[in-house]
Amino acid sequence: MADIIRLLPDSVANQIAAGEVVQRPASAIKEMLENAIDSGATEIKLIIKDAGKTLIQLIDNGCGMSDTDARMSFERHATSKIRNADDLFAIRTLGFRGEALASIAAIAQVELKTKRHGEEVGTQIIIEGSEVKSQTACQCSEGTSISVKNLFYNVPARRNFLKSDKVEMGHILNEFYHVSLPNPDIAFSLYSNNSEVFHLTKSSLKQRLINLFGNSYNQKLIPVELNTDLITISGFIGKPEAAKKTRGDQYFFVNNRYIKHAYLYHAVSSAFTELIPGDHFPSYFLFLDVDPHSIDINIHPTKTEIKFVDEHYIYNVLRAAVKQSLGKFNITPSIDFDIEASFNNTPPISSSTIIRAPQIKLNPNYNPFEDSSLSQKLTKKNLSNNENWEKLYSRHADNQIEIPLTQQNNENEKTSKESNDTQFSENEVSNKNIFQFQDKYILSNVKSGLLIIDQQAASERILFEKLLLKQQNNSSSQHQLFPVSIECPLKDAELLEEMRDDLKDTGIEIDRISKTTFIVNAVPIELADEDMNSIIENMLENFKNNPTEIKSDKQNQIALLIAKNSTSRSKKTLQPEEMYHLIDELFACSVPYTSPSGRPTLTIISSDEIEKRFK
Repeated sequence: MADIIRLLPDSVANQIAAGEVVQRPASAIKEMLENAIDSGATEIKLIIKDAGKTLIQLIDNGCGMSDTDARMSFERHATSKIRNADDLFAIRTLGFRGEALASIAAIAQVELKTKRHGEEVGTQIIIEGSEVKSQTACQCSEGTSISVKNLFYNVPARRNFLKSDKVEMGHILNEFYHVSLPNPDIAFSLYSNNSEVFHLTKSSLKQRLINLFGNSYNQKLIPVELNTDLITISGFIGKPEAAKKTRGDQYFFVNNRYIKHAYLYHAVSSAFTELIPGDHFPSYFLFLDVDPHSIDINIHPTKTEIKFVDEHYIYNVLRAAVKQSLGKFNITPSIDFDIEASFNNTPPISSSTIIRAPQIKLNPNYNPFEDSSLSQKLTKKNLSNNENWEKLYSRHADNQIEIPLTQQNNENEKTSKESNDTQFSENEVSNKNIFQFQDKYILSNVKSGLLIIDQQAASERILFEKLLLKQQNNSSSQHQLFPVSIECPLKDAELLEEMRDDLKDTGIEIDRISKTTFIVNAVPIELADEDMNSIIENMLENFKNNPTEIKSDKQNQIALLIAKNSTSRSKKTLQPEEMYHLIDELFACSVPYTSPSGRPTLTIISSDEIEKRFK
């Protein structure tokens, strides 16, 4: 029988390796940016077209390469960072594996121009699909310029799996943040489709944060600084009041490399215990500097996960550093109040001055109702109130509420069986036996037992169907007297820009006034009391986490997310007439028994079940 195991051709092996290193344009950009930083560059320019699918060009003023090094850089496992196995445990550079350019060249058309400082001519290399087309001397600037064209041109199946330009651009911005944030001493610029996205000059770390995430961060950040024999911790955390309901601006860097680490995240979040609500997440930008021998960074293809020799020690030190900074923030006022000028003009009190307490004279015989004009006003007001009280309850004849039970639509088919158990006849809820429990539930006695309505779930259902109706009818919105300003990172701003038309159909009118700032000019009347910053923030986070689901039915998903994040009736004391109104609105819905996210809006505890509790 003939042998069946054979070595793969280099072109095929390179494409397999490329699949491990380059999953999308952002993967190639990450490797290229890291190589530029390791070259000692102080200025890095990134140019992309069509979210990197058509062109990725990176220009740096680093050390450049000789003609031999330029050719060797495209060979697999060729690197200037490692000489023996021990070097793997003392790595402080970023692009050390020597696979990046070889992998990129295997699935793209690549042009490299490079020249070392002080040399007269540079080197140009053109490679397509791992095949070197030419290598010649050329005139070029000192440093390196790499152009990657038509990514995955020879692997069409891989190219078909790429997402929309908006999604791929979001991944590119993530990698740009991961590299530019820990290197404020390097100037970065980013251009997309001939438009400047970022122009970051050399700056302090705080200024780099502000340039990347918006001016609002100038007032949100608390510095963190702690040094021990084994670790140095620095950076910033967000103030407790800046915590969000979504995991957004959370960044860990170990030896200037971006990482993900759930254990370290727990250390930071535990330091915020009792300072932020349980469903909120703190923001942080923290840098840990440790001995490279105490970590292993070669455990994940993208090098975003690492192992520490003593994770428990790192955990405790990090938690202590964050708590220390929070303690300093609580002690030191964040606002300097100016002293009222008149205080300084107050003459000093002589030591011989006798200080007496002020005296107030009262007339115990004074009767305000002896004033005939005032008495007449009060009498008229009381009569008016007494005469109109019945109007509040005119629609509840014979002390009953009419609850229309409408036929459920397709949305409720899955829960129709459960709903049958909770349905009850009309005119069962009396205004004499309706009350609120814990500001969360509305309770009433009905023939079959105790009716309990979840205030928040019911409100979500009502708002969801109203928003859908607005989308269908193009209903008008209520313009804001004081428009709400929303500032978000650029990657979120691009997503919000894409959603503007769909939000307008729902009644939310937003204008973009800068790259990262929007103004909410109008909202539906139902959202007048809502925190639009929080609603839009949560909506964006959901869109980022579920891009495929959102794309399939965007308007429906927008209405759903707005309804889920509305809080105007959550944990709120309601007056009786407000409870009646909520019940009427709920049972006027096409699907009254479940919230838009599938939670039950009401339940009935039967009389038999209640009696069993007391046996």
